[in-house]
Amino acid sequence: MPAERPPSGRERYARQLPSIGEAGQERLASAHIVIAGAGGLGSPVAIYLAVAGVGRLTLIDHDTVDQTNLNRQILHTEADIGRLKVDSGVETLRALNPAIRVEGIGSRITDGNVSGLIGNAHGIVDAVDNYPTRFVLNRDAHRLGIPLFHGAIRGFHGQATTCVRGRGPCLACLFPCVPPGRDIPAIGATTGIVGCIQATEVIKYLTGEGDLLTGRLLLWDGLAGRAEEVPVAPRGGCPICAGMTPG
Repeated sequence: MPAERPPSGRERYARQLPSIGEAGQERLASAHIVIAGAGGLGSPVAIYLAVAGVGRLTLIDHDTVDQTNLNRQILHTEADIGRLKVDSGVETLRALNPAIRVEGIGSRITDGNVSGLIGNAHGIVDAVDNYPTRFVLNRDAHRLGIPLFHGAIRGFHGQATTCVRGRGPCLACLFPCVPPGRDIPAIGATTGIVGCIQATEVIKYLTGEGDLLTGRLLLWDGLAGRAEEVPVAPRGGCPICAGMTPG
């Protein structure tokens, strides 16, 4: 019996082609997206961008897999405890879609290294768990003129928006100060919902389909089973949007 022929790219993506077209699929294939964080939000984002056929994904995370991660960080399994998250994450994504390029960087993101980490990416997914790092990503995305796909969760609640220079507020407009909070509670299903929203925003941006969450902050209330959105606008005096050097 002859060996089974591996599926072609068209067959792999056949169910999404009616929505984004051949040209949209080509735009996905030629895109490079950086996912900052390989945890609760980064897991669903990375998985759905990989299976959608985004041609190059870069995972950045300095942390290792811990047992307490496993209720939500679905890139990793029990066997990965103690490994760098980017190592197990890259392994998972390559198994899901061998046709794309996936790389991992086991590094903290700082003002000093962010430009080198982001490189010539077409967009940055904010899947980190702290606002100081988010603000570093926001500054670099604004400098480069590429979108920042923001997401955050707390227990059953979450939020998402997309920041694009010249098309709405940046993250520093929405959060001029670091919000308080440590040891943030995390329901795995909430990270899945918000991460899927972020992945959808990336796909929409790359293919030109639909309306992005620019100028809108989507709020998810899992306890009520309800989503609402708040209109947001650039903040006067924002050091990022005004082109000033932050203090």
